[in-house]
Amino acid sequence: MARLLSNKQRITLVSFLAYFVMSGMLAPIGIISGPMGELFDKPITDVTAQFSWLTVGNLTGAVLALFLFDWVRIKTMMALLYALILLSLLSLNLAGELTAIGVALGVVGVCSGLGLAGAALVISRTYEADHRASMLVITDGCFSVAGFVCAAIATWLVVRDVHWAGTYQFVALVAAAILLLTASSSFPSTRARNPDTAEHQRWPLSVWFCIAALFLYTLGQYSMLWWLPNYVETRLGATPEQAGSLVSLFWMGMFAAQVLVAWWVIRVGVRHLVLAAGVTTSLFSTPLWLYSDVAVLPLFAFLWGVANLSLLKVVLSYATQMLRLPTPRLVSSLLLGATLGTAVSPWVTSRIVVATNNYIILQFSTACYVVLAVLLFVAAWLLPAPEVTGTVRSENK
Repeated sequence: MARLLSNKQRITLVSFLAYFVMSGMLAPIGIISGPMGELFDKPITDVTAQFSWLTVGNLTGAVLALFLFDWVRIKTMMALLYALILLSLLSLNLAGELTAIGVALGVVGVCSGLGLAGAALVISRTYEADHRASMLVITDGCFSVAGFVCAAIATWLVVRDVHWAGTYQFVALVAAAILLLTASSSFPSTRARNPDTAEHQRWPLSVWFCIAALFLYTLGQYSMLWWLPNYVETRLGATPEQAGSLVSLFWMGMFAAQVLVAWWVIRVGVRHLVLAAGVTTSLFSTPLWLYSDVAVLPLFAFLWGVANLSLLKVVLSYATQMLRLPTPRLVSSLLLGATLGTAVSPWVTSRIVVATNNYIILQFSTACYVVLAVLLFVAAWLLPAPEVTGTVRSENK
């Protein structure tokens, strides 16, 4: 299949699938944590906190990406990363205790953090500014597809008492596909034509607002997604199938929006989408904890997904246009903000639930979005407009 695609199509597909892998790891957590708790005879808060290995590993990878892509070719890095992810996911079926599972998840997290940075860098260096936002939104589309596909697979397997790691074996197949595509492709160089001007560009304050907004985005999102299934089961009497479907429907709504946004962003511009997404994400998260009718919650979950308007990649694209050339360190720093929010989510949300309950954590999610919207308004309207950037040459195979 790899030889049927052009090199540009292959490396673009690698970038898309990298986001599929990370989403495939995160989406099932709220669904499989209950069965894992029963299997290991642990409280669900302890099991959920165990996934900090994955998210903190992802954060570690994002930090390493600030430096490694300046030294190591993208192709070499991506091949090594997804080989390690494949081996780690295959080992989950053999792990008999939480510590061993945590180590394997940690390896996947570190490699995924680096892989996401590499994928975003490939897109940023391959496509011109007017199409870069659209392609970055499509990477989010792959993230959403993985979300509702893997959540649906996890729900189907849990109902049939299949081993909790079953969904992750499907993700392993995707990692294997990335490995094959990487082996047959050439990737863009991470070296700028003029390093002195590219690497020492001064970052405007708006970039830092975007980084903070991305942190709040992922923290708010996973506060909702990881605890909404538990909330509707324990407080509203929903079945496991109904609870799991809310996660799938959110990702399905995200994908529907991303199909629109990938076309729309070229016409209306990133700045307007940044504003719209910040407001709609905040507003549409509130019905999920305001209404207690299980019958209408699936609709609200879907609409919340649509209302996100691919916020993460719209903000990322907006920030990359603030510099003349999007450097590896800029792209990695933006992803680091989002990754940090993901990384602290298991621990922070577990502690909030222990101190309060699984209803308050949903309100906490909305609060994160409200602050995020304020930051985006400042970044989009009060600070300098973005500059137009270009692409760079490719490295040798």
